Amino acid sequence: MTTQAFLIKYGEIAIKGKNRYVFEDALVSQLNHALKPLGQKFDIIKQQGRIFVKPQEECDEDEVKDALSKVFGVVGFSPCYMTEDEGFDKLAEEIIDYMKRTYGDEPHTFKVDARRARKNYPLQSMEINANMGEKILEAMPNMKVDVHNPEIMLHIEIREQISYYSVDYPGPGGMPVGTAGKAMLLLSGGIDSPVAGWMMAKRGVVLEAVYFHAPPYTSERAKQKVIDLAKKVAKYAGPIKLHIVNFTDVQLKIYEDCPHEELTIIMRRYMMRIAEYFAVEDGCLGLITGESVGQVASQTMQSLNATNAVCKLPVYRPLVAFDKQDIVEISYKIDTYETSILPYEDCCTIFVAKHPVTKPKLEIIEKSEAKLEGSIEALVKTAIETREVMIVKGE
Repeated sequence: MTTQAFLIKYGEIAIKGKNRYVFEDALVSQLNHALKPLGQKFDIIKQQGRIFVKPQEECDEDEVKDALSKVFGVVGFSPCYMTEDEGFDKLAEEIIDYMKRTYGDEPHTFKVDARRARKNYPLQSMEINANMGEKILEAMPNMKVDVHNPEIMLHIEIREQISYYSVDYPGPGGMPVGTAGKAMLLLSGGIDSPVAGWMMAKRGVVLEAVYFHAPPYTSERAKQKVIDLAKKVAKYAGPIKLHIVNFTDVQLKIYEDCPHEELTIIMRRYMMRIAEYFAVEDGCLGLITGESVGQVASQTMQSLNATNAVCKLPVYRPLVAFDKQDIVEISYKIDTYETSILPYEDCCTIFVAKHPVTKPKLEIIEKSEAKLEGSIEALVKTAIETREVMIVKGE
């Protein structure tokens, strides 16, 4: 019996040695999670370095392709057909029927690429290539062989079952989410931080996120914007636990007591402290930010050093050496750009000095922060205790 399926291809997982099965199982779990919202049942089969997704009933192929295109760990995938071994002639009949349905009478060049993983199959790979190519040429006069630059690459894989396919779709690559621990993303309404979160999730990191809200200086629309960005990242990263912190009183205290040119750095340091508190509480292994060296005053090397000084956990900055255009291109790719540029200000853009310090000295920043001692601790405690927590899922 011949059934339709989707062949899942992976990259780095194949070189994981004895731990390979752990990553394969994690990928299977992520595939199940991605396909669940489709409301249909799928069998996911591991088979000799391949993973097949088999619908149990007729499915919407476009919906399945969209779901698979967002699963980290998937390098590529192909709609394919799986059939039992009933002899070469029967296989040739099936493949010719498939080629006619798929490509019709239009002229095309093609090449057959067979892989014989099951060594007891009576024909070797080169014999399959030659014999199948001959059968197709006899049945389809519109086809010509081109072994160097074919328009159609017909793949045949001889395994426990035989599969064949000729169309490849790219996946996002990376590693399955959940294989590299958990980290806390400082998520703003800008372009950079959603991209940073996406990039870390691509390396297998489970994401939590924290957003600093400053009502009434920031609106509910600004808050919703960040939730919408989290939803877009969650399409790839899976559900994200989002902490929403009312940061207004902390910001106002810094604004009142500290030099205005140092506002951004000191505010950022308190954000990192609060984010780290949540990270430790939830077992995260680090913080994630969207900072890039030199992009703004708070992202010079000196500024990043002053910010890092308050953290015990490592701070991951996947965009640290990216140009802005590089980041924008990724934001387009993952569909966060249009949401990020909506004109709703976040707390980082409200209390901005006209002339912020670009090369802060840590000892001077710490001296300025000393003015806050005895008064800001209670405000930070309240901000932590009154946070809003929600689970954001991809839509």
